[in-house]
Amino acid sequence: MKSVVVILVTITLFACEGNYKNIQKLNLKDDLPVAEGININLVYTDSGKIVTNLLAPKLLDYSNFEFAYQEFPDGVEVRFYKDGKQSTVTSDYAMRYPETNIVDLRENVVLITADGNTLSAEQLYWDQKNQWVFTDRPYRITFSDGSYNDGEGFDANEDFTVFLSRKNDGIQILDKNKPENTDGQ
Repeated sequence: MKSVVVILVTITLFACEGNYKNIQKLNLKDDLPVAEGININLVYTDSGKIVTNLLAPKLLDYSNFEFAYQEFPDGVEVRFYKDGKQSTVTSDYAMRYPETNIVDLRENVVLITADGNTLSAEQLYWDQKNQWVFTDRPYRITFSDGSYNDGEGFDANEDFTVFLSRKNDGIQILDKNKPENTDGQ
């Protein structure tokens, strides 16, 4: 008799756990976030050094959705620090998808690199896992020397040492005092 009671209690406990999770899901409205943050200031560090600082007036967390995401409806500013230098990206709207590590920056996206180059775009995707940025929308890069490149889409690594542009034109400033490299490099 004791073993039957133990089995029934065990079954009941496991059944309640499964039902409790289902009840939690039912209590959440279908279109509401599971959490909301105001005046967000997240600092990411590595070995005691600040690597990234994310600032946002508002964060909506939809991790309760099957395809989870975080929304920054009032914009975002992210500061990146490397070798004592700061790069900054801002946008009027952003979304982050934790499962894919993709960040979607939209509306008035401006990226200012540590060396003074500025990228302006309507939309910019950032693949955090592969350290890659890309867009299929119009963009302009203005370099610190005043030259610029306008285009319709590009792919690049995070530090822009690899940059593949499509449909572009611009003005490049050449230093006539700099000797040309004749060995093809």
